[in-house]
Amino acid sequence: MSSIAIVLACLACSGTGAYGRRYNPAAAFSAGHAVNKHISSRPSSLSESVQPGPARQGVVSMAETAEAPAKVFPKLPASVKPGVVTGPALVDLLQYAKENKFAIPGPNIVGTNSINSCMEAAKKYGGPIIITFSRGGGQFIAGKAADNTDDAAAIAGAVAGALHVRQVAKLYGVPVILHTDHCQKSWLPWFEGMLEADEAYFKEHGEPLFSSHMLDLSEEPLEENVAICKKYLERMAKINCLLEMELGVTGGEEDGCGYSDVDSSRLYTQPEEVWYTYEQFSSIPNAAFTVAASFGNVHGVYAPGNVDLKPVILHNTQAYIKEKLGSDGDKPMFFVFHGGSGSSKEDIQYAIEAGVVKMNIDTDTQWAYWDGMRKYEATNREYLQGQIGNPEGPEKPNKKYYDPRMPLRAGEESMADRLIAAAKDLNCVDVL
Repeated sequence: MSSIAIVLACLACSGTGAYGRRYNPAAAFSAGHAVNKHISSRPSSLSESVQPGPARQGVVSMAETAEAPAKVFPKLPASVKPGVVTGPALVDLLQYAKENKFAIPGPNIVGTNSINSCMEAAKKYGGPIIITFSRGGGQFIAGKAADNTDDAAAIAGAVAGALHVRQVAKLYGVPVILHTDHCQKSWLPWFEGMLEADEAYFKEHGEPLFSSHMLDLSEEPLEENVAICKKYLERMAKINCLLEMELGVTGGEEDGCGYSDVDSSRLYTQPEEVWYTYEQFSSIPNAAFTVAASFGNVHGVYAPGNVDLKPVILHNTQAYIKEKLGSDGDKPMFFVFHGGSGSSKEDIQYAIEAGVVKMNIDTDTQWAYWDGMRKYEATNREYLQGQIGNPEGPEKPNKKYYDPRMPLRAGEESMADRLIAAAKDLNCVDVL
């Protein structure tokens, strides 16, 4: 069914991260730095070009740039450009989505084919897209035979995928958010590796490699969860990278991360827990963070009635935080809808009304990609039984049918169609 993440946007700066890592990603994409240089020019230091701006709807906003950028998309904020969106522009985009009641699809990917499918879909539906790397997806990009000691392959694959997006995203003419998914405590070396890649990229380009990362320490005690996240947020704030964290446990499993046997009471986050997190994180200057608050969410697709969602928690949390902040706005916080596969349109629309600006999708897009390849094989089966010989004649070649690009392309198109359908449910069509 679904899983929601409450997003609180604030500003951050300072501090260092915990949990050291044993893999250095800088060398892995140093060549990517050189290739990227000629594509676009960026300020030498993003933080130097940013000044604090006024808070919006009780939420501490990312700072405004010193000079107003030229507007590219007629409807979106001027700070949002084609290609990867980070820092102040990312918060501007999320704020615009909330104000205009649409949410951005956030599919998980496993390689350049699914990455390209995401951007193709965004180009067709006319809106932004969030390309999401899981730990397993990163490892798959590097290759299952690659040495993954200390998450080396998972780090290298995610970095390689992010660099691929940065090379081609502008060719699709849409805003792209580069995000990484659930990272539990035992996977912190993976998180550290990507964060080091962000820091190295920031030194070269004035922005992080990824737009945002998610830490899922929801299985840990609340105080430990928040304390670890806070240490990382202090470090991420220096490079204008957004942190998403999770409160409460999301049931089911997503790419090796899940809690199938958890006590049902832990599936529902309390507003007081979100407020505690907000207080801790908002003490960090210049911090940008999001909070995933569970309300009975379960990853995957389940039969109706098997999941007891209580989205009223979202509305109650909005009201609670608004009162604590003394905010004038009705929805002072951003929300994220995790595990959107299988969710009803009614649930999605209700979540958007509560300020949801992002919905994660994985199970449905996995099926869509496979379904495209399955249908390709079924349609062309008689041309796929050998290199030579088909219904047109025993000596007719079949190369154009078994060329791997053919079924892969069928998968891309099918996945893109599913994302277009999701964008319609999320009101994310023609928003550029």
